[in-house]
Amino acid sequence: MKLILKFFLNTEMKAYLRSLADEFGESTNAVRVELNRLTEAGLLESENEGRTKVYRANRRHALFDDLHSIVKKYIGIDRLIEEIIQKLGSVELALITGDYAKGIDSGIIDLVIVGGVDKAYLQGLVEKAEELIHRKIRTLVLSREEFDRLSNNFEQEKALVVWNGR
Repeated sequence: MKLILKFFLNTEMKAYLRSLADEFGESTNAVRVELNRLTEAGLLESENEGRTKVYRANRRHALFDDLHSIVKKYIGIDRLIEEIIQKLGSVELALITGDYAKGIDSGIIDLVIVGGVDKAYLQGLVEKAEELIHRKIRTLVLSREEFDRLSNNFEQEKALVVWNGR
């Protein structure tokens, strides 16, 4: 699910095995198996860039437009995050945790933001976003130090990275 969300939300995005494994907190073998399945199904295509195999969404697949549309609807908050993240302050990382990160639409989106943000502005954005996507959004803003101290909790939940300022 994370791979489909990753590749079909930002369809121009390319990624390689090790970066995906690091991002998702999964073993390279687990990610490789899923990448191979998606490639064999024709949903992803791969190419070699030097000694690295790079994957991206296969825009020529018959289901490409449908999957892209479903992912955009499923993770409506992603588009909003990318468009407004820079207005919030110095955001290093944004994660979706909880049910949505597990692929369950419970109606509540848990959003963790790492960095310094204007909390009043964030609250206003959350209220507008909730109206647009018809879901509740719970936010947690952490400093880098707090996130590093609590990062094991997020790895256990298998958080979905939606913004990485690196």
